[in-house]
Amino acid sequence: MGSMSWIHWLLLAGVALVLFGGRGKVSDLMGDFGKGINSFKKGLSEHDKEDPKVINAEAKEKDKTAV
Repeated sequence: MGSMSWIHWLLLAGVALVLFGGRGKVSDLMGDFGKGINSFKKGLSEHDKEDPKVINAEAKEKDKTAV
């Protein structure tokens, strides 16, 4: 269990190349993940800015149907 053999170093270099390499599939995947998170946050912030008249109208409709 001493030092790492050449196979271990080769495997480690391969993993590093895949994770930190140029425009690989993993970097594209993480970029798409980041875009999805930003879109989700934008959607949440837009939801908070809804027109209060629309929200009040929806609440009144619920009250009418609840009776």
